[in-house]
Amino acid sequence: MTCNDIIKYFEEWAPKEIAWQKDNVGLQVGSINQKLKNILLCLELTNRVIDDAIKKNCNLIISHHPLLFHPLKKIDLQKDKNSKLIEKLIKNDITLYSAHTNLDFTKDGVSFELAKKLKLRKIDFLVHQNSNQFKLAVFVPMNYVDKVADAIFKNGGGQIGEYSNCSFRTKGEGTFKGSRKTNPFLGTKGNVEKTDEIKLEVLVDAWKLKKILSAIIEVHPYEEVAYDIYPLENPNTNFGAGAIGELDQSISQTQFLEYVSDHLKIKNFRYSKGKNKIKKVALCGGAGGEMLKDAIYYGVDAFITADLKYHTFHDADGEILLIDAGHYETEIHSLDEVKRKLNHFITEKNFDTKIFKYDGSTNPIFFYNK
Repeated sequence: MTCNDIIKYFEEWAPKEIAWQKDNVGLQVGSINQKLKNILLCLELTNRVIDDAIKKNCNLIISHHPLLFHPLKKIDLQKDKNSKLIEKLIKNDITLYSAHTNLDFTKDGVSFELAKKLKLRKIDFLVHQNSNQFKLAVFVPMNYVDKVADAIFKNGGGQIGEYSNCSFRTKGEGTFKGSRKTNPFLGTKGNVEKTDEIKLEVLVDAWKLKKILSAIIEVHPYEEVAYDIYPLENPNTNFGAGAIGELDQSISQTQFLEYVSDHLKIKNFRYSKGKNKIKKVALCGGAGGEMLKDAIYYGVDAFITADLKYHTFHDADGEILLIDAGHYETEIHSLDEVKRKLNHFITEKNFDTKIFKYDGSTNPIFFYNK
């Protein structure tokens, strides 16, 4: 098994194409084609993380935060911190892969895992992504519709939420007249022909469209495949930002603050006062202050995120209980789900690769208590 086998599986869950446009996700350093030994998961890369990878014989590190976010202008091994980390990775044949906002924006990603930590139910995205799907309609002779549909489904089409193999099929009559250069599958060239067909309609994510069209053309019996592509504005049920859910029952604001402290295992966090009773909760792991208006719009009682500005607390005051639980503290739990999913893949494929979570802390922030 290579590093690329793991990456391909990972990106079926958290595609690079759903990431923030200005983000730098994917391969950071190294080769995806090298034979995989073991894997180390971390929130961000540090010298100690690389040391731990070496100790545990890991040649693939998967980090949440990218090491390389801005374009490199030079590699300065004397003064630049990132340059030294790159040198250390290369010298030890370690590949670095980063899943940042694509892990934020996928189901069971950063915000979903945070919601699970708080034992919320009915979890969904706070804001769904949109305008990144197409309706694909392809016209198929009746005896070939299942073959074409299977090709679409195997390449990721027809996925709606927790349902796969979704399609709509309409019976109709197709007409055509082939020129002298054609070799029609049905009928005779030069004649106007009529045949029973199925209009097969399927939802397709934008980044899967090219691959799905190739798969259709490969199995479709016609020389010229007729299909329509319709861009959609629909919310994408599979990808979005933040999360929203509910507690089993309403609790007081004071009880909820203690509840957050206990379940996220944090002793210090900032908050502004809001509603007296808390049941409906919104979350965004990492810096999600710009989603405050969405949380208020959807009538949540509390919103948990990180990296909040002073004036954002003023915007929330009295409207909603707003909690800044810390960037590291709201994102670190996502590594548990990454480990579970990759372990499932490795077990299913009967590989002997081991997956480790960095057991130290890469959080640079400490609290001073006098």
